[in-house]
Amino acid sequence: MTAPTAFPQGPGPRVLVRGAGVSGLTAAVTLAERGARVVVHECGPRVGWGASWKAGGMLAPWCEAESATPEVTAQSLASLDWWDAHVPGVDRNGTLVLAPPRDMREIMRFGRRTSHYETIGEAEIAQLEPDLADRFSRALFFAGEGHVNPRDALAALAARLVEMGGEIRFNVPVDEQPAGFDWVVDCTGIAARDKLAGMRGVRGEMLLLRCPDVTLRRPVRMLHPRIPIYIVPRADHVYMVGATMIESENAGPMTLRSMVEMLGAVYALHPAFGEAEILETGTGLRPSYPDNMPAVRHEGRHIHINGMYRHGFLLSPVRAAEAADIVFGAA
Repeated sequence: MTAPTAFPQGPGPRVLVRGAGVSGLTAAVTLAERGARVVVHECGPRVGWGASWKAGGMLAPWCEAESATPEVTAQSLASLDWWDAHVPGVDRNGTLVLAPPRDMREIMRFGRRTSHYETIGEAEIAQLEPDLADRFSRALFFAGEGHVNPRDALAALAARLVEMGGEIRFNVPVDEQPAGFDWVVDCTGIAARDKLAGMRGVRGEMLLLRCPDVTLRRPVRMLHPRIPIYIVPRADHVYMVGATMIESENAGPMTLRSMVEMLGAVYALHPAFGEAEILETGTGLRPSYPDNMPAVRHEGRHIHINGMYRHGFLLSPVRAAEAADIVFGAA
């Protein structure tokens, strides 16, 4: 049995947030900043127990326009500033988009679908990423983008919430119904599928590699007509590699095909990745609505923030603000 909830003192509404992933912690911090007394329940043993732990953490509204609706870009333009104001370690070095010489048409196609970039050549590529010198003749550089390490960012949000008087409880059963809350904000991702019409899971696969022989300063998107990937630098020459988007609700281990294709694309970026250590493989189901647009739905005093698809870090700040407007507009 869970101990009775002890709320911080104050006049604000008492809010239970379910889920300590990116949408849950972003909502919890936003609500606490507005004066709510917040308790977070997480069914797992730590923050980011679901899909958020395997995210790339790219804050790239202009690049996402290549495959997302204009609403995604418009609603995510302030996300980089939000993260920069809330967690340490936000990188604002932009995004580099490359393609092998044989796939140069992919660069042109990507450019037609996006904006706010500069087309650069070999000299500029070498200046931005010296380890990629003489390997690519043309690239798109999105200077206004950035990224964050999701695992560090989630830990920082959790610490910020506790500093403001909030509480996080782990290993809480998903079906527990504690009393004493004015509002419930459900951010449980794919676990809430049965409660939300149209929800589906979209499989994603990722790798963590360590390659001391390569230094990248920013996320690199490597275009390919069949399997475009992204490589996101983290500390100590660790790189997160991802991008597979498979219309499947199979949450099993990574397939051999996906691993071979992802590693082949990384090797094409730089042959030194052939000596990289494979630190981790991961798969997960991204919660998604039919239009792939994250949404806030509410009935009475129960709010769902869900359907984050591949836009969790990009759109969680604006969805958290939307949920907070509901709470404080009706409280």
